[in-house]
Amino acid sequence: MKLSSEEAIVGMAIKYEGDWNKIYSGVVNHDDGDLEQYVEAVKRMKCKYITILSPEYPDYLKQCFKPPFVLFYYGDISLISNIGKNIAVVGSRSCTDYGIEATRDIVTGIAKEYNIVSGMAVGIDTVAHESAIEVGGKTIAVLGSGIDYVWPPTNIALYQQLKKEHLVVSEYPGMTPPRIDTFPFRNRIIAMLANSTIVTEAYKRSGTLTTVMFTLEYGRNLLCVPYPRNLESECNRLIAGGAYLIENSKDVLEIMRLDNHF
Repeated sequence: MKLSSEEAIVGMAIKYEGDWNKIYSGVVNHDDGDLEQYVEAVKRMKCKYITILSPEYPDYLKQCFKPPFVLFYYGDISLISNIGKNIAVVGSRSCTDYGIEATRDIVTGIAKEYNIVSGMAVGIDTVAHESAIEVGGKTIAVLGSGIDYVWPPTNIALYQQLKKEHLVVSEYPGMTPPRIDTFPFRNRIIAMLANSTIVTEAYKRSGTLTTVMFTLEYGRNLLCVPYPRNLESECNRLIAGGAYLIENSKDVLEIMRLDNHF
């Protein structure tokens, strides 16, 4: 059985559980001797996929740091085709009422015009997805685990809704469990899929700052919610460093009108 280039890449993604470095090594070294069993495995998967060789794979995503070889997905993959319509909303897992309120206010005000990209983590990510759904908007979840591995388990109902009506993507196949490195690595995709990133709450050691780093590296807009001086937050530091200060959805829409270069 001779494999196509796309089948070989998907087979390697399954064989190496989405590990980018191992897939890259396999591609460079033509390590395709035992891939047939893995290709058969992907045929039994319920999800769909696109590879870096697929015509549907956006050109802008190829400019990502270590662009994903494969994106496994459920839902409407066309949501990633127009980067100008996507805004990432991210923040702390251990969020405060202030952060939750800010996220809901901003997302409900922009989600009818922009698709909301986030990571389906507890806290701000979950609030962002749910707020977009609440107003009839579209939302994209980028997982740091296998496409069929729901993490956190408490988000199973949200995951099922996103699969059916929105978009769930992951570079990790099947039931690949999350690792300590998969979530920060996942954040490069969140930043790349969006024309701008909104941070509604973050702390010094927050994984959100990895998304911020990639956002700035990719030349995307960074927007942050200001915090009172007696509340711990990295948002004020980011604003002082040049991020846009936003207090509501109107601020976001005005910035997008003036500075959305996609």
